[in-house]
Amino acid sequence: MQNKDMIFAKEGHGYIYASVALFMVTLPLGRWWLTFPLGLFALFSAWFFRNPERKLPPDDDVYVSPADGRVLKVHEVDEDRYLFRRMKKIEIFMSPLDVHVNRVPRSGTVVDAVYSKGKFFNASLDKASADNEQNAVIVRDRQGRDYMFVQIAGFIARRIVSYVRAGKEVEIGQRMGLIKFGSRLDVYLPLEAVVIVQPRDRVKAGESILGRLK
Repeated sequence: MQNKDMIFAKEGHGYIYASVALFMVTLPLGRWWLTFPLGLFALFSAWFFRNPERKLPPDDDVYVSPADGRVLKVHEVDEDRYLFRRMKKIEIFMSPLDVHVNRVPRSGTVVDAVYSKGKFFNASLDKASADNEQNAVIVRDRQGRDYMFVQIAGFIARRIVSYVRAGKEVEIGQRMGLIKFGSRLDVYLPLEAVVIVQPRDRVKAGESILGRLK
């Protein structure tokens, strides 16, 4: 599990520390054409892998956003790969400037976590949902309702990281993974959930409420 006290996600430590070390080594040489890009990369890496604390909503009957980003679409779909039922789908796009640590939308038990290799289309495209590399996590909440969220790699992103596995108990807002360098999260809620976000809304992982149970 991701350490909540880390300022940066552990997956970013290598990028940050290596670029800072190279920056310090090249700085006395006076070769700005090398030092300047290393400094920029160190700053970008620290910004990208930041791991902030979030304040969870007090209401238990909610689903929070698993990602920082912008809502692309909210619609009903027939989920025919894992849950085989009609569900409400919320698509969230994360730019390279957003926090990329992902969080659990609602407490429960992980029923399954399915990683699938795929392509790397722009994550904002509809076909990315089906064709891109992805990791689907199915969770059964404590009232027996199933929901799912899917980490989807984008054009720049080339690695999905997940800390959860089948049988694991998870808590709302818990850090569960990340996707490196730009990506997308699709969330599938049961039909009885009332979705309260709309396309173009900005959301924050662990804080923004996507939907409520009736």
